[in-house]
Amino acid sequence: MRSTVIVDYGMGNLRSVQKALEKVGHPAAITTDLNVIRDAGKVILPGVGAFRDAIARLREAELVAPLLDHIRSGRPFLGICLGLQLLFTRSFEDGEHDGLDIFPGDVVRFAPLPGLKIPHMGWNEVSIRRRPPLLAETPDRSHFYFVHSYYVAPRDFSIVATETDYPSPFVSMVWKDNLYATQFHPEKSQRVGLDLLRRFAEL
Repeated sequence: MRSTVIVDYGMGNLRSVQKALEKVGHPAAITTDLNVIRDAGKVILPGVGAFRDAIARLREAELVAPLLDHIRSGRPFLGICLGLQLLFTRSFEDGEHDGLDIFPGDVVRFAPLPGLKIPHMGWNEVSIRRRPPLLAETPDRSHFYFVHSYYVAPRDFSIVATETDYPSPFVSMVWKDNLYATQFHPEKSQRVGLDLLRRFAEL
């Protein structure tokens, strides 16, 4: 089985993702090494923080090309939180910023509504619209943990795997072929999150 790599670009709960994978019996390396990323069997791109800073750091570290090469090779890829948003065309967080444009669509902020707390933080139900292998045995409407103020708005709804209400439905997971990405944090989502990470590591 080829190695699983967690990409370190200076933004993300890297160690918590690594510890969660260790807990399910799948060690993963945290790395900035372009060659290690190129040779990896599976790549995880986590992220916490601002879109603008994240995409700038990916470009400065010359990580964009190996990430795109990995995805195009058909090897499994998992984006988490900001790692999901970076896959889209552009973000409107603190201005307008170009993303990796793997998926056409935008990253937009929750609309301010009376009584709605932003960021969306805590446990929320995930409704499965199209069941990916990573959720093969996960009950529909299981609860996962979220921390975010922005969400993705894909132009192609065929990639949508799950949705979550806050208060209107937003896309909480996408899946296309070898590419998976979640707005929620599986590493913070206890049993269901650990199961998702285990299934990814076993692809």
